[in-house]
Amino acid sequence: MDLKSTAGKLLQGDVKGVIEDVTQTIERTVGLSGIVVISLSSMLGSGLFVMPAFAAEMMGPGIWLAFLLAATVVLPGALSKSELASAMPSSGGSYVYLERTYGPLFGTISGLGLWASFLLKASFALIGFSAYMLALTTYFEVTLGEREILMVSVSALVLITAVNILGVKKVKAIQTPILGVTMVLLAIICIMALFDGSTDFSRPINGGNGAFDQSPATIAETAAFVFVAYAGVTKVAAIGGEVKEPGRNLPMGIMLSLAIATILYCVMTYVMMAALPDMWYMKDGKPIEDPVYEFVKVVAGSKIGALAAALAVLTMISMALAGILAASRFLYAMSLDNLLPKSLGDVNQKYGTPHWPIIVTGVMMLLAILFLPVKDVAKLASGFKIMIFMLINSCVIVLRRAPAAKEWYNPEYKSHFYPWIQIWGIVAGFILIYLMGSKAFIGAAAALTLGALFYLGYGKQHAEHRVTPFQSLREGTVKTE
Repeated sequence: MDLKSTAGKLLQGDVKGVIEDVTQTIERTVGLSGIVVISLSSMLGSGLFVMPAFAAEMMGPGIWLAFLLAATVVLPGALSKSELASAMPSSGGSYVYLERTYGPLFGTISGLGLWASFLLKASFALIGFSAYMLALTTYFEVTLGEREILMVSVSALVLITAVNILGVKKVKAIQTPILGVTMVLLAIICIMALFDGSTDFSRPINGGNGAFDQSPATIAETAAFVFVAYAGVTKVAAIGGEVKEPGRNLPMGIMLSLAIATILYCVMTYVMMAALPDMWYMKDGKPIEDPVYEFVKVVAGSKIGALAAALAVLTMISMALAGILAASRFLYAMSLDNLLPKSLGDVNQKYGTPHWPIIVTGVMMLLAILFLPVKDVAKLASGFKIMIFMLINSCVIVLRRAPAAKEWYNPEYKSHFYPWIQIWGIVAGFILIYLMGSKAFIGAAAALTLGALFYLGYGKQHAEHRVTPFQSLREGTVKTE
């Protein structure tokens, strides 16, 4: 809590602001490096170790272009979220921005929808490393069945839930070496591939099935598919209440993470597809689930391939670690706004973490792993996430113009290219959702329905009702900047 800021609010008669400051007792311990580590750790699991093969099935070896195009669609959301995070640096991220802009109904829908999508993605990471686990055990001539791999997933879930309760410092301490070693190994493998005589640098561009041999519709559809690989870029905003100097570190951390992820995805997929022959990513008519293992094994041998498989397993666990960290903060923030029971807003006195949201998220992940087809359900959440990115872009436009936001919306960082970059993000989001087809609408409809029902059943009776910036923009005059 910033005592100077709180004292100023008290002198100005801002009682609500003082109460929020006093109840927001989670310690700010995350710096710029921590933001980048947590953000990248939440992306590189499935985004780098699983997704390339599935994307290549759609458009061949030119998938680097799809990753690049997807990054241009993520960029407006990253800029918008950087601005919003610098103005509202509190736990809850996108939920907080949407609730403050559009009101508690939108807040409930977005908060519960994001919580569900984050925990499903984290659950998918825990069960999605089975292919790498199989490669690793095969190398060491150890036999593990589906039940044994499931028990490993459940054990990992128990571990990461406990680590999250211990605090963000512990999360960062585990993620940093995993991320560092993984990136160094992949960089070395890429350099080795560059000097391999069999590497065909033209294949990913125009080798008959390269990036520029594909139709614009195919490239755009693949970009829509890989869009979720960048979702973790802005995930760190969910722990905004735990970031030091948030007005500076959150925008810088978000943009650095996007730049690093874009370079890593594009370079890695380009070299991967150039170094290996056509259709290497397919087996028995289906895309393989361990493309990085196959790539490293061909370039550097089976021993280094086994090391890459081990790092993939750890990276998937690290992704789940970041997922439960971010997902739990949505429940915590919603409880502070009376949209969920007050007990979810309790902070552990010893560790300074919202233990009940973490435990609830961990239990729901366990149930998802045991009883849901997580891979299929997680895909349904992608359409909802794209819609959230579109709404985040609209928040910046509304808050900069709404009379009701004039007194409190003063971001330290302001998005470049406003409002055209936000408009591009909204239009591009519509295009991606259209290209994704029915699955995007099914996931979004489910989130809208469940969120609305929960709000009507609980939140409406407990939430504070007020004139929102969106309402004031519709009914009043436009704010002058």
